[in-house]
Amino acid sequence: MTRNGPDDATRKGSSDVEAIEGLLAFAQTRPRWSGSAALKSASEAIAKSRALALAEKSPGERTALLARCLRTTAKLLMKRGRATEALPLAQEAVALTRSLGGGALVTSLVCLASAQEALHRYSDAAATIAEADQVPPPDPG
Repeated sequence: MTRNGPDDATRKGSSDVEAIEGLLAFAQTRPRWSGSAALKSASEAIAKSRALALAEKSPGERTALLARCLRTTAKLLMKRGRATEALPLAQEAVALTRSLGGGALVTSLVCLASAQEALHRYSDAAATIAEADQVPPPDPG
């Protein structure tokens, strides 16, 4: 389904995960100068993802989705020069993906390193990238 607006994600018949994915897709397609709509959509995706994780019997299943919402919002904030606001979101994404490992953790660490670098915390960023380099690849079998 083509996403034309944030309300597309809340159409009747959409699952909760589809709604969150739609909000993220909408946020990522907004031009840089229309930041308020993109950030509002991404923030709504975080809120819905948190609620979904709390409602689940095993909230760990929704960890990757919440981490992706956090990373997306952090990246949007950094594009708008708001790295200070992005940093805690990136840190939370790393904390959530530590148990998952693999690509999710590496992606979160790279997002965190970007926020640290934007804040001129170069030694922290270098340490974060070094940690990302040490994450073992997923088991192929």
